[in-house]
This record gives sequence, C-alpha cells and structure tokens, in this order.
Amino acid sequence: MCAFVLVTHAAAAAKKELQHPASTRQTTRVQITPTPAARLKRQLAIVRKEQSVVRFFRDHSPLLRSPEHGAAARAELRRSTRRLAAAQKNVADLRRVLRAQTSRRLEALPPKAAICDAFDRFCGQALQVAWCESRLQTTAQNGQYLGLFQMGAYARELYGHGSTAHDQAVAAHRYFVASGRDWSPWSCKPVREAS
Repeated sequence: MCAFVLVTHAAAAAKKELQHPASTRQTTRVQITPTPAARLKRQLAIVRKEQSVVRFFRDHSPLLRSPEHGAAARAELRRSTRRLAAAQKNVADLRRVLRAQTSRRLEALPPKAAICDAFDRFCGQALQVAWCESRLQTTAQNGQYLGLFQMGAYARELYGHGSTAHDQAVAAHRYFVASGRDWSPWSCKPVREAS
C-alpha cells in the first residue's frame, strides 16, 4: 500500500513537471540564512527532544533487554545519544558565537548608550555625573582619575576599568551599587528631580 502511494505521488509530480516545465515557471527562491539565535533555539529544541528519548529508555531499561524489541530500542537509544551530543556541542558553539556578538556590540556602544545599558533606571543620573566628570570622554584623565566616571586607582582595582565606554560604565555601576546607590564616591552629583 505504501509503495502504491509513493508511486502515485511520483507519477503526479512527473505529470505536473511535463505540464509546467521548469523553463516556463517563474519561481523565485530567496535563501534565508537563520540567525545564530534562531539556530540556537532549534538546537535547544533538539536537545530537549533527545534528552526525553534518552530518559525514556533509561526509565524503561527492561525494554532494552527485551528479546522482541531490544535491538531496535538499543539502536534508537544510540541514535538519540549521538544526536544529543551533537546538539549539545552545537548549543555550546552557538552560545559562544552569541556571546562574541554581544561583546562586540557592547564594545562598540557610544558613551551615552553604554551608560544607559549599565545603569538602567539610573541612566539619567549616571549621564549627569559622567558629563560633569568627563564630558562623556572615555580618555578623560585628571591625575590618577580616569575615564567616563573619573574613577581613582583604588576604585579601578576593586571594580574594574577598561578602554571602552561599556567597560567603564559597568565598573562605575559596580562602584555605584557598592556605595549604596547614592553617588557619594563622586564629586559630581546628579540634579535630583522634584517629585
């Protein structure tokens, strides 16, 4: 019966091809390459599926020893284990790619965007402090004080620093949080808006 269905479908496809040869058909195919995020989502779905298959066989181990179904069950378990390992490797690789993309994107952020990314709801206050301290210049220096937020040597040692606006904003945010979110470490203070 299955062979009949396959032959019937093949005959129908051949008849259609004769009626509409490829040279007269207007088909435009656009090849869309999935993004790393979309590929990661697909690989994670494969991981979940294969994990459930492996778990099923581990929970039903008598099936693996069954004289009637054991060979097929063991073969399926081996296939699922291989597919799971391959999908897990792909997930790790894609996560590395996404981390690298995110890192490049963050490194390229201009000072205002980097500060808002790091400080979130304190963005407005942080922009005021950074403007007062450095005029939003990552290369600003005043003695030992460096960068967007003019952090001193000791603060840079504790909370980090870097050459990019994002690195400097993240370090300043760590300092800000450690100090109780009150801007006390900085000589410049934000203008508080009346509520």
